[in-house]
Amino acid sequence: MTADRAAALLGRIRRARGARVTRRALAVDLVADPRHLDKKIATVERRVSDALSDSEPALLRLPGVGPILAARSIDRVGSLDRFPDASHFASRCGTASIEVSSGDVTRHRLSRAGDRQLNRALHLIAFSQVRCHAPARTYYQYKRAAGKRHREAMRCLKRRLVVYCHLTADPRAAAHAAT
Repeated sequence: MTADRAAALLGRIRRARGARVTRRALAVDLVADPRHLDKKIATVERRVSDALSDSEPALLRLPGVGPILAARSIDRVGSLDRFPDASHFASRCGTASIEVSSGDVTRHRLSRAGDRQLNRALHLIAFSQVRCHAPARTYYQYKRAAGKRHREAMRCLKRRLVVYCHLTADPRAAAHAAT
């Protein structure tokens, strides 16, 4: 139930007497706080979205990337000049895998190096794409069918995400990142 729906339900309650007056007053106070916070969140998201549409419109077109994740990614990436190619970017994000082999078994695991917050943003983007974006879901299922575990398939998808390409695709983004 949303705060607006709860407020609408409270508005339908007729005048009460006795203890019901106190309960209704407490309920109105409890509903007012989430409504106020919802309005503040919407305002902040709108401001961030407006700022990003001026500087990073290509990143916002990537499925699964909203204004908050885009802002978090841009903040954590910093200057794009530090990354000569997508492999260096993947290493910085912590999505470049590390080979851990034992005998005949060759495995790769997630690198604990890199920016964990940026890795988390990429994880949220990948998770959203697996749920709502058909090509990402197909790629994830392909990796699972190839014998990868869930975490390994998600790591492959995070590595495949084209966040670096979207950041470098827009000339305004490159100019903004240089400043």
